[in-house]
Amino acid sequence: MAIKPRVFVTVRDTKRAARAKSPYIDGCFEAMNVIGSVYINSQIPSSSGLGSSAAVTVATLSAINDEFRLNKTREDIADMAFEIEKKVQKGRASPTDTTVSTYGGIVLIAGGSRRRLPPQNMHLVVGDSLVSHSTARMVEQVADLKKASPKIVDPVLDAIEGVTMSAIHHLSNPRELGRYMNMNHHLLEVLGVGHPQLAKMVVAARSAGAFGAKITGAGGGGSMVALCPKQLKHRVAQAIEKCEARAIVTGIDTEGVRKEKNV
Repeated sequence: MAIKPRVFVTVRDTKRAARAKSPYIDGCFEAMNVIGSVYINSQIPSSSGLGSSAAVTVATLSAINDEFRLNKTREDIADMAFEIEKKVQKGRASPTDTTVSTYGGIVLIAGGSRRRLPPQNMHLVVGDSLVSHSTARMVEQVADLKKASPKIVDPVLDAIEGVTMSAIHHLSNPRELGRYMNMNHHLLEVLGVGHPQLAKMVVAARSAGAFGAKITGAGGGGSMVALCPKQLKHRVAQAIEKCEARAIVTGIDTEGVRKEKNV
């Protein structure tokens, strides 16, 4: 699902290419086969498990598309963004973040299919542990564990899928959805992607009244997310911040990538 913090990208048609020092942004200009300058202002902390690289990639492609009038569709942007992420992350990227950044809302991705689910008014608190992590390293760690212990890991992965597929039938029931989030969190810890700081934040959020809380992203650091009753979201945020973490009170963004009127 897409949350409300945004990445703002401005692209200008220039004679000389400005190297962005980011393989994602350089990949966008290469994919579009144009030269330009880029300015980025992000509300999303990087390396925090919140899909910042996908948001930057989608916004940059869209800004290039607009500036150079290339007439790419939203589907084109989502597909190109995924290919760029996959290349930079050496084949380990998922289409989840780039799809959700492009379309907004809640998207179910199964195999090669993408299906938007009905929008929901969820009260969320995202907690950034401020512990840096490597998505590639965490993915590799789980792959190694699966190779070494398939009889343990395969059933856990099946259970995670089962929890997810059950949870999508309860998106409008926050109490039930929170229960599935808690299940998912414990299954992720079995895979070894937990972290003591994340565990502390998850427990603090639940103790403060959250319906459910779990790791989001690759784990091993980064962020967690809590689903809260509307009247308790600021109390949950305070509980997370008492763990020496950063809290973002947010909700679901249903719009996806857009051109800002004031730019």
